[in-house]
Amino acid sequence: MALRNRKRSAAAAGTGGHPVDEVLPPGPMVAYGLQHVLSMYAGVVAVPIIIGTALALSTQQTTYLISAGLFVSGLATLLQTLGVWRIGARLPIVQGTSFAAVSTMLAIGAPLGGEAGLRAIFGALIVAGAVALLIAPFFTRLLRFFPPVVTGTVITVIGVSLLPVAMRWALGTANTPGYGSMRNIGLAGATLLIIVLIYRFLGGFFNRVAILFGLVLGTLVAIPFGATDFGRLGDAAIFQLTEPFHFGLPTFAVGAIVSMLVVMLVIMTETTADILAIGEVVDKPLSRRDVTGGLQADMLSTTVAGVFNGFSVSAFAQNVGLVAVTGIKSRFVVAVSGVILFLLGLFPVLGAVVAVVPLPVLGGAGLVLFGTVAASGIRTLSKVEYDGNANLVIVAAALAMGVIPIAVPDFYEPFPSWFQVVFDSGISAAAITAILLNLLFNVRRGQPGEGPIFAEAPAIGSTYEGDSEGIVVEHTDTASPTPTRPTRRVPGSSH
Repeated sequence: MALRNRKRSAAAAGTGGHPVDEVLPPGPMVAYGLQHVLSMYAGVVAVPIIIGTALALSTQQTTYLISAGLFVSGLATLLQTLGVWRIGARLPIVQGTSFAAVSTMLAIGAPLGGEAGLRAIFGALIVAGAVALLIAPFFTRLLRFFPPVVTGTVITVIGVSLLPVAMRWALGTANTPGYGSMRNIGLAGATLLIIVLIYRFLGGFFNRVAILFGLVLGTLVAIPFGATDFGRLGDAAIFQLTEPFHFGLPTFAVGAIVSMLVVMLVIMTETTADILAIGEVVDKPLSRRDVTGGLQADMLSTTVAGVFNGFSVSAFAQNVGLVAVTGIKSRFVVAVSGVILFLLGLFPVLGAVVAVVPLPVLGGAGLVLFGTVAASGIRTLSKVEYDGNANLVIVAAALAMGVIPIAVPDFYEPFPSWFQVVFDSGISAAAITAILLNLLFNVRRGQPGEGPIFAEAPAIGSTYEGDSEGIVVEHTDTASPTPTRPTRRVPGSSH
């Protein structure tokens, strides 16, 4: 075991000195990558189904949108994890079709309906994504206002906002026989129990693939109860190439573009929180360039998605939870997930195999994943100093604002539409509240320009470790002239 750990450390050192850059053996990488895909597959395919239904598209057209979504998600994940030039966070972040834009896309496309509605949606995505790509470097200048009291609160709300999704999955597919039945709830509970038992009685490799085993075993348990649908396997095409502008050239309307640009700002806020969350999980100090690269990858992928018949792309928080649960921090594992998603987009029959996993089984696994995200936020908040300041008020108010749209989804119906776009997302509502209150109570003139989430870009060969006070310190290779230095802190941090 010690020898294996030394080999893994050496591999990580050879690729940049941090576990994020570790290259694992092919077998485990594929298993861990598949686990990521299974945990987020339902989220990717849900948006095309919602849009296809609302626009009265045919089954064949909706299936094409699903394949396009998987195809684009795979490309976006590869861009985010591996990076091209300065674009990409180079962190273990899975990219998928975002729910944040669904209501706006429906508002744009539903009045037109059919392919005309799709063309209007794609046109708005292309322009809004391109504009957001250009403003990403300016957007991240605001991140000095994201100390742990803000990031911890937002990460907690991310997890809390996702838990109802897992609970709805546990009930099954809405408007179908058996929805909300004890059978479905029992399958979710059985999957959750399987995952817990694996963590309790098995160790090592099994702990790291506990979610995958839970999904597979939960599906096997579901077969005798008739909760699995193998009919999709015979209906799915073997190969389908996603071609640009399959539904025709996009159309551009100023109102639709402006509305979508507002959504892009919301997505950028949520993606920023996810990037900061994964930085906390993998224990890697992030520079502003890292976050900027991650946002640019999001926006470039969204622009390309509009060309290849996909929808807006963002980081998936459930996979942040999976990294926390498994302890597998390698970005190359997630890059393998990107390859799998890409292949699922090209070979719909493979996607049909993945879709065999019943929604209640996904719900049981989701309770663990989403709960872990919330727990990561709570861990960050535990490092915040609460004595002699207003940090407790900041956390309390931001959590309350974040929970409002989760607990009462129609709370903001009397408000203007622009307000609803922003505050109907608990994540963006919590982020805005926490940032504004932190500005009011903690930020003073003359303070350092960047918060404790940032470190200067490390020199090649640097490694990281924690000192006795929990401060992340960078140690540079002795051949490098760059001095050793701690990360900077501002109010809201525990140090």
